[in-house]
Amino acid sequence: MSAVAPAQPSRPAPVADRSTAARKPHTPGRTRRRVRAVALGALGIAAALVWVFPVYWMVLSAFTPAAYLRASTPEFLPLHATGVNFARVLEGGGFTNALKMSLAVTSITVVAVLAFAFLGALAISRWRFRGRRSFVLAVLFIQMLPAEGLFIAQYKMLAGVHLLDSVIGVSVLYVAAIIPFTVWMLRGFVAGVPAELEEAAMVDGLSRTQAFLRITFPLLAPGLVASGVYAFLQAWNEFTVALVALPSQSSQTLPLWLREFLSASANRGVDWGQVMAASTLIAIPVIVFFLVVQGRMTSGLVSGAVKG
Repeated sequence: MSAVAPAQPSRPAPVADRSTAARKPHTPGRTRRRVRAVALGALGIAAALVWVFPVYWMVLSAFTPAAYLRASTPEFLPLHATGVNFARVLEGGGFTNALKMSLAVTSITVVAVLAFAFLGALAISRWRFRGRRSFVLAVLFIQMLPAEGLFIAQYKMLAGVHLLDSVIGVSVLYVAAIIPFTVWMLRGFVAGVPAELEEAAMVDGLSRTQAFLRITFPLLAPGLVASGVYAFLQAWNEFTVALVALPSQSSQTLPLWLREFLSASANRGVDWGQVMAASTLIAIPVIVFFLVVQGRMTSGLVSGAVKG
């Protein structure tokens, strides 16, 4: 009778050194990619600093007293911050009227541009009709026309219909100038939404209008917001057309108001503290608008991802 040998406990398998396994050998290709990533990152940071520094200098100068702005050694930190420049700018009273004028003109322009440009982009993207190619070429041709060559005709046109120095008159010129490029922007967004989505919704029982409003339109929300931002910036910062269409000082947009501010101080030397304070005040509504639009752009992307 043979004795049965007791079972030996199995030895645990050797555990690999994770740090050693995760460590990858340094290859020439990997080193080149890392160096290239670091170089691109440094280049991006340098480009961001070049873009951000003028804005920082504008805000810093707005809070700096005039004596320190004219010093031979500039200060790059707000060591003597004051609100005197803003108080002097607001004492004139022209900022409020110019702000109301800019808000009215910009609001009308953005709404009208989005409405007409959306219909135009929808037409050239979804339908094939006679003259479609000519219409597209006309949009491009109009965009290439120099604005300075149209000033006399625009002035005569507005004077003929008694729309000089009016919100409607300058808004009409802004809409005509901004629509061509906005049509091109929205055309890309409309072409990116497959028409099959609407057809599938119609198979599910929706009408054409319901399918468009519940399926296509939410997907186009980011494009509408982006186009609205473009129209807002063009109308808010525009100067030369407003200079022609608003010759009176009683109806000025913010860029014209800033020009008058510079002209008034030219004889006694430009007060750059007040100029920078006025520029900062003009930039505040733009920043607020971007903060509002940024959130709505994100919500538009999310809502367009699912069927409403």
